[in-house]
Amino acid sequence: MKAQTTQRAEPDLLYSEEEEALRAAVRDLLADHCDPAAVIARTESGAPHDRETWKALAEGMGLVGLLVPEALGGQGATHREAAVVLEELGRAVAPVPYLTSAVVATEALLACDAGDLLAELASGRRIGALAVALNTAPGGAHRSVRIENGLLRGELTGIADAVAADVLLVPAEDGGLYAVDADAVSVTAQVSLDLTRPVAKVVLDGVAARRIGEAAPAVRRALRAGAGLLASEQLGLADWSLTETVRYLKERKQFNRPVGGFQALKHRLAQLWLETVHTRAAARNAADALAGASADADVDVAVALAQAYAAPVAVHAAEEALQLHAGIGMTWEHPVHLYLKRAKADSIAYGTAGSHRQALAELVDLQAP
Repeated sequence: MKAQTTQRAEPDLLYSEEEEALRAAVRDLLADHCDPAAVIARTESGAPHDRETWKALAEGMGLVGLLVPEALGGQGATHREAAVVLEELGRAVAPVPYLTSAVVATEALLACDAGDLLAELASGRRIGALAVALNTAPGGAHRSVRIENGLLRGELTGIADAVAADVLLVPAEDGGLYAVDADAVSVTAQVSLDLTRPVAKVVLDGVAARRIGEAAPAVRRALRAGAGLLASEQLGLADWSLTETVRYLKERKQFNRPVGGFQALKHRLAQLWLETVHTRAAARNAADALAGASADADVDVAVALAQAYAAPVAVHAAEEALQLHAGIGMTWEHPVHLYLKRAKADSIAYGTAGSHRQALAELVDLQAP
């Protein structure tokens, strides 16, 4: 793939004052609506998604429409602001369909002629889901449904947050992307490691739908934005894991001294801190590239780099948190297992780290590892 001649401006990896204020507001909201005990209790219920938190994000703060232009009822913000929100959602392992609806489905609609649907998603009145398996990488192959006598027929699996969606964006074999009312299809929850972002099987058995655009560019744009901003969620997971582990090791005592004072544990935490800082740089670079007027090749490089690095770091951070919390970390009542499960599920969402390394090598003309 040849890089375009357009030069990307120097990336801005720092947070603006407005972004820091947004972070503080979202963190306060999640502290009130999404405490760990409530998240664990919700995973044990038949309603994994937190509708009250979603309503607060959408109606209370207007954050669901950040990527939607103001003329279409959104906030007209950029991926940088959406990345800040996802960092905080990752820190709280919040069971809301923000990534799948406010980012992925929204990006797909932005590539189509569907202003009415965009306005509904931006307001939070409806939740959208792109009917492409969660593990599909940007540019990767995905399943499409058949068209028979003008109706959609087929089965799609691994669709994230489909159980919460009001409208599904379904790619079909004729190359089109179709908007389908979720009430018209069969949605069956599948076994999911991450209980806060469930996946489902969607069966379309002769469903009427509205064609809203071309599937290929819409799906690629949506998955690329999803992969790039997923790195910010993974940053939030890693940051929470590090912060909580440091706090616990300062309080937990052994041989009448804080466990965190042992040199071996200090080394492990220092390494984890370095990895988290590097992840922040990669995630901010991806968000900044998606937000700017960069050439497609530059954005592809930034997204592939972020996912290649962030995914294993989030898993490592959650694993270290689980181990260093010792016995209490192995209990269901402690939330660390939610972070490990989300990190493991995120590590294959929108492409594995290996697939992104492969893509990165091709983009910069290097031999793949």
